[in-house]
Amino acid sequence: MQERLAKLNKIREMGVEPYGNKFVRSHNFKQLLEDFKENKEVRVSGRIMALRGHGKAGFLDIQDINDRMQVYVKKDNLSEDNFLLFKNLDIGDIIGLEGSLFITRKEEKSIKAANLFLLSKSLKPLPEKWHGLKDTEIRYRRRCLDLITNSSAKRVFLTRSKIINQIREFLKQREFIEVETPMLQSLAGGAKAKPFVTHYNSLNCDVYLRIAPELYLKRLLVGGLEKIYELNRSFRNEGISAVHNPEFTMLEVYESYADYKDMMRLSEELIIDLANRIYNSENVEWRGKQISLKPPWARVPFYDTLKKETGIDFQDKNLDFKKAAMKLGVVLNEDLSPSDILNNIFDKFVQPKLIEPTFVTDYPTFLCPLARAKKDMPQISERFEVFVGGQELANGYSELNDPLEQRRRFEEQGGEIDEDFLAALEQGMPPAGGLGIGIDRLIMLLTNKNSIREVLLFPQLKPLKG
Repeated sequence: MQERLAKLNKIREMGVEPYGNKFVRSHNFKQLLEDFKENKEVRVSGRIMALRGHGKAGFLDIQDINDRMQVYVKKDNLSEDNFLLFKNLDIGDIIGLEGSLFITRKEEKSIKAANLFLLSKSLKPLPEKWHGLKDTEIRYRRRCLDLITNSSAKRVFLTRSKIINQIREFLKQREFIEVETPMLQSLAGGAKAKPFVTHYNSLNCDVYLRIAPELYLKRLLVGGLEKIYELNRSFRNEGISAVHNPEFTMLEVYESYADYKDMMRLSEELIIDLANRIYNSENVEWRGKQISLKPPWARVPFYDTLKKETGIDFQDKNLDFKKAAMKLGVVLNEDLSPSDILNNIFDKFVQPKLIEPTFVTDYPTFLCPLARAKKDMPQISERFEVFVGGQELANGYSELNDPLEQRRRFEEQGGEIDEDFLAALEQGMPPAGGLGIGIDRLIMLLTNKNSIREVLLFPQLKPLKG
């Protein structure tokens, strides 16, 4: 770093500003490599990733967002000041240059530099010159270095952007409109989770970072917006793991006059469309296995698959859930509700085996306070969850639009009731289907990553001491 600071001073003594201004490029490297024409005049920029050669000539490898190109620098082709600038460059510096395209003796597509511009002097050397950044902890904490040195990491986040753009395009083609709902809410509703609490000084009241946008989106159905979605950030003050981050991205979709079967079809079509757009295939690789997304996906009722994997009929009215869980070796806390126990058993015995795309359907109504119950079987709800690769990716149901039944379920749950939401339901909400997809987990599947931290630019980490 001291050597780089000394070079910085030399550059300033030359009258060159080491932190330059706007630089207009004629091309990016991808364009040049795809449509390469010798002697073509170009104006490009990027970060120096390699420096080779001394004396009167040398080579630079320059990297932009997509590709690298080799640059040939020769004293005879530059002004004296410009060549002196070259001698004070380092790996990591960001430069612009003007020059012409040519092919080297080794038949490598390159640029012959005619003029160099220093745009940003790097004062710290890059890690692991030839092998990229390997330490996962540092990669997550210093994501900028990870993106510079690991092309695979950069590809993941470029793919993430492509996926999100395609989700919007997919829904736009089906006449859904994108909406935005509050992140700060007076009541934390729409899901069962522990919220983050903050204080609103102007109103002198506590508010919550949203755990889900569902109850606000349903208000919009009441207002007559019939096909809506939100790509939203939600927050849950709970554990961190390979598949959980306290801040995460969800897609929630609602369609008036539809039901859970329509949402099953929509989720299936959306995920297949994304795979085709990214891989031009309905197969994805996941943890060394090829998973086919070809429809139709399997459909299995919740109680049936639970009985198949545990040998216990959880629909038995005389069954003691706690005793059943203990018999199965499921660790229990004293404050766990029957719904928590059932979910824990499902997570342990069923979910890991759902590798091929599967709709688990017909959940018990007591697990689904916001879902419509089946008309002929009120103990079963019109709900499904999507599992691929042993992970839950999506959740959907026919929305409960009966305000009296919704109030009864809220009261049964306990806690503060969202009267504003119930007032909206009392105005009349059309029958509707709703769908929620965990975007981070979906991207994990589509990029074959085992940890959610690999698909979040800035995952939540434990603060460093000192």
